[in-house]
Amino acid sequence: MSSTRILDRIHGPADVKALAATQLPQLAQEIREELIAVTAKNGGHIGPNLGVVELTIALHRLFDSPTDQFVFDVAHQGYVHKLLTGRGGEFFSKLRKSGGASGFLYRKESVHDAFGAGHAGTALSAALGMATARDLRGSSEHVVAVCGDAAFTCGVTLEALNNVVSSTKRLIVILNDNEWSIAKNVGAISQYLNRISTNPTYNKVHHDVEAFFKSFPAGEGMNRVYNKWKRETKDFFVESSLFEKFGLRYLGPVDGHDLDALAKNLEFAKHCDVPVLIHVLTKKGKGLEAAVAFPEKFHGSGPFDPVTGEHNKSVPGTAVHYQVAFGAALVRYAKQNPKVIGITGAMPSGTSLSTLAKDVPGQFFDVGIAEEHAVLFAAGLATKGFRPVCAIYSTFLQRAYDMVIHDVCLQNLPVTFCMDRAGLSPNDGPTHHGLFDLAYLRCVPNATIMQPSNEDELTDMLHTSLQLPGPGFIRYPRGSGTGIKIKAQPALIPIGQAEVVREGSNIIIWALGPMVQEALKVADRLTAEEGLSVGVVNARFIKPLDRNLLLSQAAVVPLLVTMEDHVVTGGFGSAVLEALQEADCLTPVERIGWPDKFIEHGNSVESLRAAYDLSTDDIVRRIKARAKRLGQATVEAEA
Repeated sequence: MSSTRILDRIHGPADVKALAATQLPQLAQEIREELIAVTAKNGGHIGPNLGVVELTIALHRLFDSPTDQFVFDVAHQGYVHKLLTGRGGEFFSKLRKSGGASGFLYRKESVHDAFGAGHAGTALSAALGMATARDLRGSSEHVVAVCGDAAFTCGVTLEALNNVVSSTKRLIVILNDNEWSIAKNVGAISQYLNRISTNPTYNKVHHDVEAFFKSFPAGEGMNRVYNKWKRETKDFFVESSLFEKFGLRYLGPVDGHDLDALAKNLEFAKHCDVPVLIHVLTKKGKGLEAAVAFPEKFHGSGPFDPVTGEHNKSVPGTAVHYQVAFGAALVRYAKQNPKVIGITGAMPSGTSLSTLAKDVPGQFFDVGIAEEHAVLFAAGLATKGFRPVCAIYSTFLQRAYDMVIHDVCLQNLPVTFCMDRAGLSPNDGPTHHGLFDLAYLRCVPNATIMQPSNEDELTDMLHTSLQLPGPGFIRYPRGSGTGIKIKAQPALIPIGQAEVVREGSNIIIWALGPMVQEALKVADRLTAEEGLSVGVVNARFIKPLDRNLLLSQAAVVPLLVTMEDHVVTGGFGSAVLEALQEADCLTPVERIGWPDKFIEHGNSVESLRAAYDLSTDDIVRRIKARAKRLGQATVEAEA
């Protein structure tokens, strides 16, 4: 029996084009229903996708993907694009799960994904490169960059904007203006877009005068003269578009939910001989009342009730999340010291800095999606005696690496970096896993790098970092801690001092962060199954490493093991190997961590660990095998 849904008959862009215009509203409604049903079960970026339904349909009606290429900024609003390019059905139903569609665009997933992304602000530069490549090779395809308004708070987008007219004459930029990134947009660009979107005078004047000139037999030539005059004199009558200052033809604002208006503007843009920017106004979360009412909450959402919009309730008695513990601690320290300043890059809710914004608003700054600026801004504050705390996801701090080295660490400024989401972000995948920060920070002088094993230790580390004379870095995972009670008063942790959690004489496991609990499980298994005496150390510091403890233990045990939620290459285990090598210590080390690969998205941390031989069983087997090989080598040497 054939399906009555139009969506079920969409297997690619050709099917979208074949529909009658009267069928498109029904298709849009079915797409919204599908988005809500799947993300209610799996979680995901529901708000951004509900806002671009009509826009994405219009793109596939007017252009020919994959010949014509769409570059979506961040690509977290690409679910509709996936549904229209043959990725619906069971594959989409497993969105962000093992074996299902990625939550972002992914070149390996489909030929229709022209460019993969997971960080904001990249679309315009990438699209400009693709358009320039087209010009150089003499082909004729269209390149369309779909940029959220928040992308224009990113420095890289403005750098690209500055290069458009010097690089190509044919590029279509869609400014998807919904007034939100993750949190409410901030800054002068956001205020400017609000002014232009609420003042239709500019485009009405432009359209009416252009139509008047073109009505004459020599109208095209007259219109060119008018356009030149307009560029030189328009500011006397109406504020010029910022984008026209950069040489782009500005069209809009256009109702982003009006398919006819979108089609007309896109068709016009296809035939322009200059780069064009179409300013499209959309409603984030359209079609789900709760997402419209709470756009920040439904930007990247966990599972929710598709009828009420209510999120799944936490189980009573579960441990405090690291993010909540961090937010509460920062508020406490900020109230005690007016020099403590919290800074985030458009992630107040995700980092729990929203608590600081509510309780101590004068000591909170959201700089928008501008991590480079956030770090430099913090450096400037630090030169004047303030104690800035930058709460930035590990994966996003990569974007500000030069500022970390050149502007903070080189000058040894007391900035604290709280690197949220260190380790896996399982449903989001490789663009969001925080698996590289130890490797890229360990090599930087003046950096003190630490990781807590529980939420109480996180509050101690934040307290400790705020006393450092130079930069401090604290990495911690997403989600619940161990359930330990947080002390009424934080403790200073001696810099570079590890904690012996359990003594052992056969094997010592040096574990980092949440891997301490895993190390204890492994130690119990090795003791029960092999009768081994296995010690566990909570390393706490990656830099400086507790070399005294490490070398004293290496001198008396036959095997050391390191465990980290980070890539093995250049990580914590590498730091241990370096310390032993520098001391001419030959004690073997078994390093447990993620391989030299980009880890895909999956159902959970546990499922991904199992897929890469990093489950508890796998780790126990590896250590047993290494210990056995060492034992055999010892016997052979003695013989």
